[in-house]
Amino acid sequence: MSFIIYPAIDIRGGKCVRLFQGDYTQETVYADSPQEMAHQWVQQGAAWLHLVDLDGAKEGKPANDAIIKEIAQAVDIPVQVGGGIRTAEQIADYLEAGVARVILGTAAIEDMQFAEQVLKRYGKQIAIGLDCRNGYVATRGWLTTTDVKAEELAKRLASLGAETFIYTDIARDGTLTGPNVEEIVSLAKATGKEVIASGGVSKLADLLTLAQSTKDGVAGAIVGKALYTGAFPLNEALDRIRERV
Repeated sequence: MSFIIYPAIDIRGGKCVRLFQGDYTQETVYADSPQEMAHQWVQQGAAWLHLVDLDGAKEGKPANDAIIKEIAQAVDIPVQVGGGIRTAEQIADYLEAGVARVILGTAAIEDMQFAEQVLKRYGKQIAIGLDCRNGYVATRGWLTTTDVKAEELAKRLASLGAETFIYTDIARDGTLTGPNVEEIVSLAKATGKEVIASGGVSKLADLLTLAQSTKDGVAGAIVGKALYTGAFPLNEALDRIRERV
């Protein structure tokens, strides 16, 4: 299994931003044009892009979908998209526009029948986003924390056909405090599926530590703030991962 670094492009109000621990009141704008940002990451060697519609996540329906579709059609690498995707029609709309993988969070967690339906239909084109606080799943743009344990939910969704999970530790997102490696590896082992780490990557060593667990199912990491603040350049990270994996 290869280990993929996913540069994150979080979109709010049409701009490329980062939030601190998912807090919509703690926003930093890094670029006025998400499209230009996407091209920069491609030029630096990105193999995938991770796009998030933050307005969509909060509103419960796609809000920056025109920008996301434009990026998907403009770059020559696959993109995965999350944020406010709650219906089969919205999934189909993104996939038909060139998006390679759609991330479901709230919709899959709150409606297992829907999750089973779309997993059967689209298979690996669906990833399940597990956004967690203290091991419990949060929904609706991280605004609501459920009483559901991430591992239990992941096992259930894996039995319904989920092949890829994205694990975000909300307490670490945007904080540069390091990813929750223990829980990420535990989730991968428990489900037997691929898990992409998200939240907290602060330095190259974090990525190298995660990449050591590819045999356990850790398939990659989404990196946002560390890249935007210049903690390390993407091309250097890609080179180091290639050397190790």
